[in-house]
Amino acid sequence: MDEIQFRSIMLQHGQEKILDSFAKMSGDEKSSLLKQCDSLDFSFLNALKNKEGKRGKIEPIRTMKLSEIEENKGKYEEVGVKAIKEGKVAALVLAGGMGTRLGSEHAKGMYNIGITKPVYIFQRMFENMMEVVDKTGAWVPLFIMTSLINDGEVKEFLKEHSFFGYNPDKVHFFVQDMSPCVDYEGNILFVRPGEFAMSPNGNGGFYSSLMNAGLDELCKKEGIEYINVFAIDNVLQKIADPLFVGATILSGCATGAKVVKKAEPGEKVGSICLEDGMPSVVEYYDMTEELLAAKDEDGEPAYEYGVILNYLFRLKEMDGIVRNEMPVHIVKKKVPYMELSAESPEGYVTVTPDKPNAFKLETLTLDFVRMMGSCLPFEVVRDHEFAPIKNPTGVDSVESAREMLKAVGYEL
Repeated sequence: MDEIQFRSIMLQHGQEKILDSFAKMSGDEKSSLLKQCDSLDFSFLNALKNKEGKRGKIEPIRTMKLSEIEENKGKYEEVGVKAIKEGKVAALVLAGGMGTRLGSEHAKGMYNIGITKPVYIFQRMFENMMEVVDKTGAWVPLFIMTSLINDGEVKEFLKEHSFFGYNPDKVHFFVQDMSPCVDYEGNILFVRPGEFAMSPNGNGGFYSSLMNAGLDELCKKEGIEYINVFAIDNVLQKIADPLFVGATILSGCATGAKVVKKAEPGEKVGSICLEDGMPSVVEYYDMTEELLAAKDEDGEPAYEYGVILNYLFRLKEMDGIVRNEMPVHIVKKKVPYMELSAESPEGYVTVTPDKPNAFKLETLTLDFVRMMGSCLPFEVVRDHEFAPIKNPTGVDSVESAREMLKAVGYEL
């Protein structure tokens, strides 16, 4: 990006203060900033113009329940196995996060949950994928989305552990894209002269990041038609599950979403539903008392199924969605930033706020559910497929995941 383009983009997005700072930078600092801007999507800033988004009309959606799945298990598995053998199915793991909340300074997937022996979160992912290899005789291509802060160590860790027995030729890495952080007045923040404050663009950025890495061309070349997207922290989930794949394909839906019955109405999981007649997910903090109390025609809670961030997406619909504007969510966060200071030898000081001071701009995977146009909510057994690790102790923790793994006979 040259200076003329930079000035035009900054003016277009109301960033006059950035231009004032830019004028005071050295030549090297200007070059560094222009290089950083080459990889940024400033259209994200348009989200600031409409921070108060309203939800549409929320209604229940039909879920494929366990009894129906069991009744058609043979048919669904046959179709799913065939698709996997034909190379039509890939998997994509969201692995850019760090284990900070678990007390680790490393990538979350590197965290050891073992008791008498090492058992890593990444290890559980590959073990689960090996079950599909054993069942189908085919290696499922795996895309691993890392982040700028953990990409190197994730690659090194998995190579050191020989990908826990998985075929390394089927594993492809890419780094999640970043978006600029802005203060409450909409001004992009600096962390130092010549460098914007940045944050990952949310888990919904997985496909645009994959495209920017050129891996969408690999998908087309290999004939991949579906991608199973999942979070790294669920150590029980089934990945590229033939049963799930087959049911989704036979349903004709562009999306499949694995769901579990909620432990209680207010559980911190998104609720699968219809919004203005389209499949959607309402986050737990957006569930009103009216929605929580609603009953379906059988007298059961109308929104009793929660998503577990394990989706199957049909690729031909995704290209069009990403090329158009994805919904952007605005999250208040504490973001360290630079302030100019004549008293500092560097000419600036770093301010570390003790309360939220800025907006991070993110896209969410759950938005694809709505934008894809059709979705099969697919019930799975919680005790067999939902053991997320978000905390060291308590609910959704290392402790609870260990107990669930032991309950299904896994040795820790």
